[in-house]
Amino acid sequence: MMKTEKKVQEPIFHVVKKDGVVLWRAWLIRAAAIVLALLVCALLILVMTDQTPVEVFESIFEGAIGVRGVNVMALFQSAAMLLCISLAVTPAFKMKFWNIGAEGQVLMGGLAAAACMICLRGVVPNGVLILLIFVTGVLAGMLWGVIPALFKAQWGTNETLFTLMMNYAAMQIVSFFVVKWENPKNSGKIGIINQRGEFKQAGWLPELFDVDYLLNILIVLAVMILAWVYLKYSKQGFEITVVGESENTARYVGINVKKVIIRTMAISGAICGLAGVLLVAGTHHTIAANTAGGNGFTAVMVSWLAKFNPFVMAGVSFFIAFLEKGAGGLATNTGLNASFADIIIGILLFFIIGCEFFLNYRIVVNKQRFSGRLKQKGGE
Repeated sequence: MMKTEKKVQEPIFHVVKKDGVVLWRAWLIRAAAIVLALLVCALLILVMTDQTPVEVFESIFEGAIGVRGVNVMALFQSAAMLLCISLAVTPAFKMKFWNIGAEGQVLMGGLAAAACMICLRGVVPNGVLILLIFVTGVLAGMLWGVIPALFKAQWGTNETLFTLMMNYAAMQIVSFFVVKWENPKNSGKIGIINQRGEFKQAGWLPELFDVDYLLNILIVLAVMILAWVYLKYSKQGFEITVVGESENTARYVGINVKKVIIRTMAISGAICGLAGVLLVAGTHHTIAANTAGGNGFTAVMVSWLAKFNPFVMAGVSFFIAFLEKGAGGLATNTGLNASFADIIIGILLFFIIGCEFFLNYRIVVNKQRFSGRLKQKGGE
C-alpha cells in the first residue's frame, strides 16, 4: 500500500528579514521605543510607588551625573570600561565566534597587573613598572582568549561553553591570589595593593591635568578608533568578515580559517586584558573576583545593539552606564528599593532591544490560512 504523504501546512505567521530601513526612519523608531519605554516606566511608578515620575527621573539623572556634575568623570569612566570590553568582543562576534569569556579575560589581565604592582614595587622604577603592567596584563588576557580559540580551531569545541567556563576558572584564580596576598604573614613582604605606605601609588596610572580617569578614557578612545580602522579597512578585518559569513567560502578563497580564529581571539583577549589593566592600575587600584563588574556579559548586548560599529558602541555604552549610575542614585535619593531601579532599566533595555527586531524583521500573516482558521473557529 502506498503511504499517503502528509500535507505540510504553512504557518499563519512567519518572520521575514527586511532588506533595510532608511537611516532617519530607523532612528525615529528607536526614539519612539525610548519614549514608549519611559511612558511605561511612568505608569509603573504611579502604580507601585508614592513618587511622581518626574521625581524618579530627576533622581536617576542626578545619580548619574551627581550634584553639579561631580560624577561626570566617573560616568565617562564607567562608559569607557564597558566600551573597551565591547570593542574586545566585537571582532570575535563578527567572526561568529561566541566569546562569552570577556569577564575572565579582563580578570586575568587585571591579575597580571596586580601581580606586577605587588611584586615589583620598589624593585624597578615606576615608569618601567607601569610599562610592565601593560605588557603583562595584555599578554595574560591574550592567553586566556587564545586557549578556547586553539581548541575550537583544532577540535571544533563549543566556544560558548568553553569561554563561559573559563570565566569561573579566572574568578577562582583571582580569589586564590587575593587571599594569598592579604595573608598577614605575607604583608611585610608583598602587602596588599591599596595599603597606605611609601609604595601606595606604585604602578598607579598618572592623572592627566589632575583629572580622574582621563588617561583611561583617552586610551579607550584610541582603541575605539583603531578597532574601527582595523575592522573596516584592514585585510585582517576583511578576513574576519568573510569567515563570519561562511567558513567554507573563506577556505575556498584561500583564507586560513584556523589562523584567523586564533589571531582574532588573541586580539579580543588582549583588549580585554587592557581593560583589566585600566581597572586595576587606573581605577580601583586593587583586584577582586568582581573587578570586571559584569561588564563582560553586558558588552555582548552593547556589541550587538551597535551592529559591531565602534562609534555606535560608544553611545550605547554611555547610555547603559548612565542608567546603571542613575539606578544607584534612585535608590539613595528616593528611598525606593534598589530592585525597582533594576526594573526600570530592564524595561528601557527591553524596548530598545525589541525595536531592533522590528528594524530588521517583519511579521507576515498568511491571510488565507488566517481566514480559514477563523472560519473553522466560527463553525465550531
